[in-house]
Amino acid sequence: MPEVISSPPLTGTSRQRGKEMSTECPPIQKLPTEGKQAERLATLQEKFKEKYTKTPDFFARAPGRVNLIGEHVDYCGYAVFPMAIEQDILVAVSTNSAGTLRLSNVEDSFPSHSSDINKIEIQKERPAWFNYVLCAIKGIAEEGGMEGPLTGLDMMVSGNIPPSSGLSSSSALVCAAALAVSHAHDLLLSKETLAEICASCERHVGTQGGGMDQAISFLGTSGTARVIEFNPLRSTPVTLPPGATFVVANCLAPMNKAATSHYNCRVMECRLACQIMAKKAGLVWKEYRRLGDLQKVLGKSLPEMMTLVSDTFEPRPYSKEEICELLKTTPAALDKTTLSENTRHIQHFKLHDRAQHVFSEAHRVWEFKRICEEESETALADLGRLMQDSHRSTKLLYECSHPKLDALVELSQGMSLGARLTGAGWGGCMVALIKEEEVENYKAKLVEEFYNETPEAQGRDLSTILFSSQPGSGACIFK
Repeated sequence: MPEVISSPPLTGTSRQRGKEMSTECPPIQKLPTEGKQAERLATLQEKFKEKYTKTPDFFARAPGRVNLIGEHVDYCGYAVFPMAIEQDILVAVSTNSAGTLRLSNVEDSFPSHSSDINKIEIQKERPAWFNYVLCAIKGIAEEGGMEGPLTGLDMMVSGNIPPSSGLSSSSALVCAAALAVSHAHDLLLSKETLAEICASCERHVGTQGGGMDQAISFLGTSGTARVIEFNPLRSTPVTLPPGATFVVANCLAPMNKAATSHYNCRVMECRLACQIMAKKAGLVWKEYRRLGDLQKVLGKSLPEMMTLVSDTFEPRPYSKEEICELLKTTPAALDKTTLSENTRHIQHFKLHDRAQHVFSEAHRVWEFKRICEEESETALADLGRLMQDSHRSTKLLYECSHPKLDALVELSQGMSLGARLTGAGWGGCMVALIKEEEVENYKAKLVEEFYNETPEAQGRDLSTILFSSQPGSGACIFK
């Protein structure tokens, strides 16, 4: 059975809400004394001392994630199937009495930032890295049950999640920063409350996400992937079949989903498809924004919803004018009721293909879970087939792949059981299911046939862009 998490209103003090929730706050762990993590923390501490002439009070950690299946469905209300990875964001933190926020990064290429912590301003257009920290601070201040103004903070960030790679580096930064701010203010927020705050506050940088990245960053557990459902937030641990190893490969085409309208356009296309189907069903269309909510009201199965999409839409772009005619509204009203700020200029939307992808991909998530739990002899092959189907759908119906991603998926044919893009797409990473004994041969093939032929890979540490991973643990505090 899933662990059912209640989602009470964000009222009262965070200490009170922490007691109401059914799960604990992110754990506090002792600083590791050996291994790569210990080395990274020691380096971060030393650089923090050089920058701020004092020792950090504590460190916050939040991992990245790889989504095994269930792409672009969380913001439509559907379950996803991610696992946390070892790569993470670390934040060193100490308080100051000046009410000042001072942000820096161990990498000199990332600019520092300083401001009044209670008067922060967030940049939406092509946001700099520190804006993700700012939106986390704003989220905790507004939704974390704060009593009184924020205390000044000195923060330094270290990350080994490749940015713009589809492994959720930006959301991990938001989660690590939110955890840091809540701990610095002695707020007892549960993992689920923190995940929901982070999913909400990331919209301050213009990303209309669905909550998967933040949920797995806090809820990840070593050794298991998780099916994560929403409204209310529910998390079910799933053990992967024996012999299943996932290899993540970065195609080295970066994509910042907050810097363009591609991502939000897909969110709006799904929202428009939902509203038009709701109106056709005789419902008050303005009350519906997510395909998952519409499915529940209609009482149909996911395959039945796929049929309904084909009955409702032609597989072609619909103009904004046509959509207004179908909804009996005006462009100005549509801008206000439905479209996000950075999608109001778009004049054509693909409704059939986007909705078909969402319903079919949501169905694949539950098939993936069923196969993992049945433990049949063909489990690995069946999971691989679902991953192949998923990539085909994201490439052809959702159009969020990239030629370099497609090249990696094609190279994987024969040596992998299945491969697909992971993350938002338009660049970033592919995840492939590989038999344990084939992992090193597979990685060597990608190095020889892709990375040795890719200029962007030259001089790079290949272990940061091509690696295998088992499910990792979620966010924590190191002291």
